Amino acid sequence: MNWDDDSTAEPDARLVGASAEGDDQAVEAALRPKDLSEFVGQEKVRQQLDLVLKAARQRGATADHVLLSGAPGLGKTTLSMIIAAEMNAPIRITSGPAIQHAGDLAAILSSLQEGEILFLDEIHRMSRPAEEMLYMAMEDFRVDVIVGKGPGATAIPLELPPFTLVGATTRAGLLPPPLRDRFGFTGHMEFYDPAELQRVIHRSAGLLDVEIDTAGAAEIAGRSRGTPRIANRLLRRVRDYAQVRADGVITREVSEAALSVYEVDSRGLDRLDRAVLEALIKLFGGGPVGLSTLAVAVGEERETVEEVAEPFLVREGLLARTPRGRVATPAAWTHLGLVPPQAVGPAGPGSGQQGLFGA
Repeated sequence: MNWDDDSTAEPDARLVGASAEGDDQAVEAALRPKDLSEFVGQEKVRQQLDLVLKAARQRGATADHVLLSGAPGLGKTTLSMIIAAEMNAPIRITSGPAIQHAGDLAAILSSLQEGEILFLDEIHRMSRPAEEMLYMAMEDFRVDVIVGKGPGATAIPLELPPFTLVGATTRAGLLPPPLRDRFGFTGHMEFYDPAELQRVIHRSAGLLDVEIDTAGAAEIAGRSRGTPRIANRLLRRVRDYAQVRADGVITREVSEAALSVYEVDSRGLDRLDRAVLEALIKLFGGGPVGLSTLAVAVGEERETVEEVAEPFLVREGLLARTPRGRVATPAAWTHLGLVPPQAVGPAGPGSGQQGLFGA
């Protein structure tokens, strides 16, 4: 798969998918914290960013350019809006795939106001000509607009007002070093722990006017894959269940029953995740098996298995990628209620030699 242009990839529309589509975006906007004091989690990034913004305000200057990296759903867009609020500045939102020509970027930059925040999501997917124009804009607040073609083409320098670029990326490694070096502050967003997700859920429940107890919030948090976006989505589905089939109060029992209906298990695995593990274990004895063969076995595209299901399974230690193919770990067997095979070495069971899962 071409990482430089993954616009043809299907969006992850699952309940536990980390992308925001359709109604999710509108609901997220209502649940987003408005300032750093309300923002839950990402303690290091939050403290560092607070210093950067306070120092800029005291100097009466625009803030340094900010790069936020991390998996989808961890709060990069929310932080960009908080930066604008903290700097009392307007924000312009666009994305890398929307900027396919240098002229597209020049049009945006030339219309910015002084001190405005430009949020560029998926910045690694911007076209190369636009990327090269951005170098000069970030460093010198100037761009050269090319007028004409061929030998008669001329470059007209265009001065820009000072602005702050906030770039967000899920693949920081794809950013060229010259672009990364122009950001004055870089923050990496980590996955949330269950305690932080419980705080997110309690806050969101209050905004949604939903009654939830500590055990109910803990149950949802444990199935949210360390991602606030997923936690909020599961909360809304559990709220629906509590409203229709219970007394409207979200308890542990209500959360378990609701998420069982939506096929999200105790570790946050959904139908696709379990289908991959079951095929790997029940059809291929735990592997190793090639990705294409595994995709055929679960009736999905190769890219869907590799990019949608596998990252979480690997992070949870349920699946391993090896040179010979995919392998189910002992934890995967146990999660499915199966007994993992014993490591068998040259001298037989219990010999201490490296077996299927290693010594």
